[in-house]
Amino acid sequence: MNRFERPMTWRKQPRPSLSENQKAWLTKPGALTHALRKIGPLTLRVIAEYSDGATPEEAQPLGLNTMSPVWIREIVMSVDHVECVVARSVTPLQASHGVWQGMRRLRSRPLADILYDNPEITRSSFELACLNRQTALYRTAYPFTQKSLAELWPHPALLARRSVFSRQNTPLLVTECFLPEFWRISLSK
Repeated sequence: MNRFERPMTWRKQPRPSLSENQKAWLTKPGALTHALRKIGPLTLRVIAEYSDGATPEEAQPLGLNTMSPVWIREIVMSVDHVECVVARSVTPLQASHGVWQGMRRLRSRPLADILYDNPEITRSSFELACLNRQTALYRTAYPFTQKSLAELWPHPALLARRSVFSRQNTPLLVTECFLPEFWRISLSK
C-alpha cells in the first residue's frame, strides 16, 4: 500500500457520500442475480475456481487463520452483454468437499441456486467497502474496468458488499463488486 492510500474498512452502513442508487444496490436483500434479471437478460461466466490460502480480509469473517486452505470461485455477471458484477465466493477447503460441495458443481449457474431454497442456510448482515488494490477481488475485477478507465483514471472506485452464509455452522463468504458500468445501466433501466 502506498502512503497515500487509506486502509480498506468494511462498514455496516453505506457512506453518506454514495448516491441513493448505490446505497440501494449495496444493501439490496435476497439474491443479487434475481435483482439483476429485473434490469435485463443475465449471463454468468466463471473466471476461475481453485484452492488457495485465505487472504487476511477473507480469513477474519470466515473465522480462519490467514493462509488457511480455502476453495475460491470467481465469476462475472453481465446484464444485456454489459459486465456488471464480479463476485468471489470463499469457503474452507474441507467444506467445499462437504457442506458446501454444491458450489463446485455449479458451472455457469449462479450460487443463488443453492443458497435461497434451503431453510438451514442463514445469511449475515452486509458489510460494505470501496475495494483497494491490495484485495484479491479488486485484482480480479480490475481488468473488467478497462472500458471505464478514461473517466476514472488512475484507479476506479470499486464498491463491494459481502456477507457470510452459514450452513451447519460452516461459513461461505460471498463478496460482490459492482463494476463502474453497472451504475450507468442501473440508472437507465
